[in-house]
Amino acid sequence: MENRLIDDRHIDFLLYEVVDAESLCELSYFSDHGRDTFSLYLQQARKLAREVLYPTYRTLDLEPPELKDGAVRVHPELEKILPRMVDLGVVSATRPYEVGGQQLPFLIFGMANAYLMAANLAAYGYLGLTTGAARLIESFGSEDLKSQYMKRMYSGEWTGTMALTEPQAGSSLADVATRAVLTDEGHYLLSGTKIFLSGGDHGITDNIVHMALARIEGAPAGIKGVSLFVVPKKRFDGEDLVDNDCVVSGLFHKIGWRGLPSISLTFGDRGDCRGYLVGEAHQGIRYMFQMMNEARLMVGLNGASTASAGYLEALRYAQDRPQGRRLKGREPGAPQVPIIEHADVRRMLLRQKAIVEGGFALLAKASALQDRGEHADDERERERASLLLDLLTPIAKSFPAEWGFEANTLSVQVHGGYGYTSEYLPEAWWRDQKLNSIHEGTTGIHGLDLLGRKVMMKGGQPLMLLGEAIAESVAAAHEAGVEGAWCEALQAAVATVGELTAHLGGLGMAGDPEGMLLHSDDYLSLLSIVVVAWQWVDMAAAAKRGLARGEDTERAFYEGKLYAAQYWIATELPKTTVLAELCRTGEDSYVRIDALSF
Repeated sequence: MENRLIDDRHIDFLLYEVVDAESLCELSYFSDHGRDTFSLYLQQARKLAREVLYPTYRTLDLEPPELKDGAVRVHPELEKILPRMVDLGVVSATRPYEVGGQQLPFLIFGMANAYLMAANLAAYGYLGLTTGAARLIESFGSEDLKSQYMKRMYSGEWTGTMALTEPQAGSSLADVATRAVLTDEGHYLLSGTKIFLSGGDHGITDNIVHMALARIEGAPAGIKGVSLFVVPKKRFDGEDLVDNDCVVSGLFHKIGWRGLPSISLTFGDRGDCRGYLVGEAHQGIRYMFQMMNEARLMVGLNGASTASAGYLEALRYAQDRPQGRRLKGREPGAPQVPIIEHADVRRMLLRQKAIVEGGFALLAKASALQDRGEHADDERERERASLLLDLLTPIAKSFPAEWGFEANTLSVQVHGGYGYTSEYLPEAWWRDQKLNSIHEGTTGIHGLDLLGRKVMMKGGQPLMLLGEAIAESVAAAHEAGVEGAWCEALQAAVATVGELTAHLGGLGMAGDPEGMLLHSDDYLSLLSIVVVAWQWVDMAAAAKRGLARGEDTERAFYEGKLYAAQYWIATELPKTTVLAELCRTGEDSYVRIDALSF
């Protein structure tokens, strides 16, 4: 049971041999912490995940929420689970002391939360969303909103959501139509419908605070006319909480994440849904991007965690399941061997390992950048870290979701006929994983964001920072004794990215945005492969240093890292050539085909 869902040794390797978590303690914000407090938090998260969350995963998957008499009712086990997570600090651990937080680095917080996600991602979702919603109020809300709502959310007394999507708008937030009308009392009356609200109703806590986008009457059209509001399920009437005219109008039935309800919510059926403006009017999209970007990293971590659970389950199954015999010297009467002895099974396992551990490394890198971007004592360091994080966020969300889905598919495949039965867990994790490529922006949207915005912003500075960071890693890898061919392959891929980006940027500047973005999905895949190769070069260097210390008990662990690095660089990195050619030539079959030709 010790490494049931996530490999503890890999997480420690990332924190202390690859990313250098302890160096964060040199920043004044984290100066009260050290490896001892980091380890304690991780130990508590691992224990909670294995002893409390994981035993309820199957129950929540099999008994999803129900809509009864206009209210959502979730499994009663959640009433026991959520307080335990609140006690750990899942809602507020990274927040400042003055708002009840522990000032814990996002890096430690994220890796600890990965255990909770792997054990029961739906249960974690309630509080993960609450953190993001409360942070919006902390960052942009009035003192009154902080006092009435934020404090109760950080304490776990109430939960929170993000209410963005509408039936007619989908992912196009410029088309938000929920209406807000200012009253003489200073609050707004909201009317409209939101869909796909995760955790939008549940009955676990006394109140739910929706961070909702709406358009103030008379606001400009498009993105510039959208504002952000606090819309509680129940509002204050003096000291009492009263109904706020937020009506659950539907419950969606999902293939995965089944313990976390997804609902449609109607504001103002009776004309009395009150909303409270957050910050300035018409700045809602800018504010909400804080929560969306944090949620995207959370989804990426969910993806890596779910892939990890599937991988380690497949590994155990392959070690224990006897079937067939070795090809060499095979005799009918010879005993069967565990399926891990078969080359194709090892191929599937190694691919899962490369995806899972590469994904965790990427999320660890992004989390450390978030820490430095917010809390580095030097302003220039904060700016550089934030720019690089902006570039990596679409990848950190999409790679663990898309490649993680492949990893979970391989986990099902390793289990053979048992893999697609509900008696074994891989099929459930496979269902869960699919949602990660859709919520918080589909992969296609993140491809457009990466190529259309992130790599081009500030004259291409984020991409230059990425090139500098990879060059530093390559230099350290050479010094550690990493294979020179691996480093050269990564450097060649970085050069390809630079040349391709300049070409595509030129199309955009010449007035051809369609040509520039035609293969944005392929560009996202290409840069994802390169960024994860960067992670594997970093891990290979750390593994070489570990082997040089001569600890025999660790030899297999470090050699496993080198095999996975070799696999990724040899099998994935060459694909960047084909992807780059597709982007450069603008292969246009799916543009020219008309609707009738399908």
